Amino acid sequence: MRIPVLSRLLSRKPRVAVIRLSGTIGGAGRGGGLNDAALAPMIERAFRRKPVAVALSINSPGGSPVQSSLIAARIRRLAGDKRVPVHAFVEDVAASGGYWLACAADDIWADDSSILGSIGVISAGFGFHQLIDRWGIERRVHTAGESKSTLDPFRPERPEDVARLHNILEPIHQAFKDHVRARRGGRLAEGRDLFTGEFWAGREAVALGLADGIGHLVPRMKQVYGDKIAFDVHSVRRPLLRRLGVSAEAVLDAAEDRAAFDRFGTRG
Repeated sequence: MRIPVLSRLLSRKPRVAVIRLSGTIGGAGRGGGLNDAALAPMIERAFRRKPVAVALSINSPGGSPVQSSLIAARIRRLAGDKRVPVHAFVEDVAASGGYWLACAADDIWADDSSILGSIGVISAGFGFHQLIDRWGIERRVHTAGESKSTLDPFRPERPEDVARLHNILEPIHQAFKDHVRARRGGRLAEGRDLFTGEFWAGREAVALGLADGIGHLVPRMKQVYGDKIAFDVHSVRRPLLRRLGVSAEAVLDAAEDRAAFDRFGTRG
């Protein structure tokens, strides 16, 4: 009986490294989200093993634009250094930051029912000033710096605060558009504004140039690299308590993830 590691070393099968990118994209402090710090060792390991290709298995409704950019840049940097082609395969959704990640690949494949796009930036919140007025609650805020309480949800929205917010959102949106144009190039449909935040199902996304075709990971990779290829799957292993969902933070993360996916979700 061969030792599994030795058997793998002796195997001459070409190997495809599969990197699973599933969940919302969040900052380094978010234990449940995708972020560059958590993914870096896994991504580096996938490229280090000299695969014939890397396949990104993506299922993400988006999240942090900075983390999306950092993860995508890491993938592109390693793909160039190792001279390894990268293919993206969309599962349920690759929207917003999830589509940013998909564009790190050389080509993008989706299911008929996958959702792709949502190339935009959003900032959302609530306003409670009328509620606290109704209950006779007085809001007391003291700041050093006149803009320190920008967009305070407990006071009426100020036009100058909204203008300042748009001055932040627009450059981020522009960076997103530049990334998509740089990666998708002439494949994007002409005469259509694809950067409004709208999203599309699989075949329409293909027709618009947001994806290259309808296809699933294993059969497509075998079609390109031969039936004898083997797959090495790489995914982030979350802490046991988080996987069991027994912490308050895990419950909140799960609820937030579900809400993010539900924005794009359909049910059969």
